[in-house]
Amino acid sequence: MIRTTHIEKHFTAGNFVRDVVIGMSDGLTVPFALAAGLSGAVENTRLIVVGGLAEIAAGSIAMGLGGYLAARGDAEHYEQEREREEREVREIPEEEKAEVNQVFQAYGMTKEESTPVVEALSRRPDAWVDFMMRFELGLEQPDPRRAVTSAATIAGAYVAGGMIPLSPYVVLSSASRGLVLSAIVTLAALGIFGYMKGRFTRTHPLRSASQTMVIGGLAAAAAFVLAKIIA
Repeated sequence: MIRTTHIEKHFTAGNFVRDVVIGMSDGLTVPFALAAGLSGAVENTRLIVVGGLAEIAAGSIAMGLGGYLAARGDAEHYEQEREREEREVREIPEEEKAEVNQVFQAYGMTKEESTPVVEALSRRPDAWVDFMMRFELGLEQPDPRRAVTSAATIAGAYVAGGMIPLSPYVVLSSASRGLVLSAIVTLAALGIFGYMKGRFTRTHPLRSASQTMVIGGLAAAAAFVLAKIIA
């Protein structure tokens, strides 16, 4: 009898996709809205390009820094909670054993069934703390390179997304024609991005695409109308 190997396919790039989504969604939407707003006030595409590039530079730095600080905060929070768990395992082991029992009982095990497992786990302090971190607190140990990687991914995705709505103004001399082409290109990019985001995150791709396009379009329309009213 031939035994086939069971291979499970799991999506393991969640943090990377999340960072790309954060950077790309803002990178497509904010420069698009800015360029649309400026198109309602000026006709010189050079001013729009300069303003757009300045916004992309500032936005990518701000977004990247935000990603870095968020990842560093997660790492610091994990270390603080782990130190607390290690101290409690040493100082109040019986209470910690009771907490482990509660975790197992939440999965349907009786106290009689879980007690031998708890006793075996208590003889392995590092594994015990790992168990408490994951199953009591729901915390996974962060990648030590996560902060830098997150910052670079978000900033890079923001720049890549921001250049899409700005590119028509680079090649065209008319702000009104640039706005039309930018709207077409950006809405198409938003739709493709939203669809791919839906596929990666296992949500409905078409709904994700339509939501992304609507949000980007409303932001640009609001900026354009406001600039027209002020100008």
